[in-house]
Amino acid sequence: MKDQKTQATPAVRRLAIENNIKLSEVVGTGQDGRILKEDILNFLAKQTGAILPYEVQKTPTPVMAKPTADTPPKEKKPVMAPPAIPQLVFTGIDRTEPLNGFQKAMVKTMTAALKIPHFGYCDEVDLTQLVRLRSELKGLAESRGVKLSYMPFFIKAASLGLLQFPVLNASVDEGCQSITYKASHNIGLAMDTPQGLLVPNVKSVQSLSVFDIAEEINRLQALGSAGQLGTADLTSGTFTLSNIGSIGGTFAKPVILPPEVAIGALGKIQVLPRFNSRDEVVKAHIMNVSWSADHRVIDGATMSRFSNLWRSYLENPAAMVLDLK
Repeated sequence: MKDQKTQATPAVRRLAIENNIKLSEVVGTGQDGRILKEDILNFLAKQTGAILPYEVQKTPTPVMAKPTADTPPKEKKPVMAPPAIPQLVFTGIDRTEPLNGFQKAMVKTMTAALKIPHFGYCDEVDLTQLVRLRSELKGLAESRGVKLSYMPFFIKAASLGLLQFPVLNASVDEGCQSITYKASHNIGLAMDTPQGLLVPNVKSVQSLSVFDIAEEINRLQALGSAGQLGTADLTSGTFTLSNIGSIGGTFAKPVILPPEVAIGALGKIQVLPRFNSRDEVVKAHIMNVSWSADHRVIDGATMSRFSNLWRSYLENPAAMVLDLK
């Protein structure tokens, strides 16, 4: 009589092969002796002495009491699926692999960037009025097929500020002997993409409305997610904003992207208590911003005045309408 064939899915078989495990040595705990992923991980843990993450340890399945005729069936509530967590397998083997193209580009850019003497400046912005305005406009933008985030407002406010402080929208030559003031505000936004950190930019922001900027950001984000950002989208930037708050940070020390001379990092929006003009404690939507500037050409007073102007546009978003071109 032939031995019964080991039952396991292709994914489980692949996991066993990657870790040099023979399925015949693993005891399956699934139905009819089927070998499960947890069985492979438990076998590997016993061999290496590793402690498995909580998510992959087998736990007994609770037995639900069967409803009787006198017990009305309970209404099933929708269950929210937990976020997918990558299952890490400890193999005990070091792995060396070459840097990919994007990583090599980052090495080159960051090596050049950190030769620049950075000046840092941080501030707090009350976005309460902007949160209200964006809520009112969000549905209208969606009816036109565009997702409206806060980023278009941040970018437009930066552009209005750059009109008053053009030195922040400039570049210096390699020897720092001359400075070029850029006519267009090509404002970059750092994106966390499957290919790594990329910084596409919205061209000629000084000539765009908030809606136009939102439309362009939607396009860039779609291309970034698909790994299809082109050279034209990734070059010719003149100023950059990095939204670390989308991941969860509050403060950062952003690194300037040469040949640009300034960059801002935006923290997450938090609901915090603050005093109003009548000394009453109120609920406020607070965001922190961290600026870095090239201290060879930009002094602290200029960075502070620009930040104050940018903050004033966001704290009183109606004021942006008065200064739109």
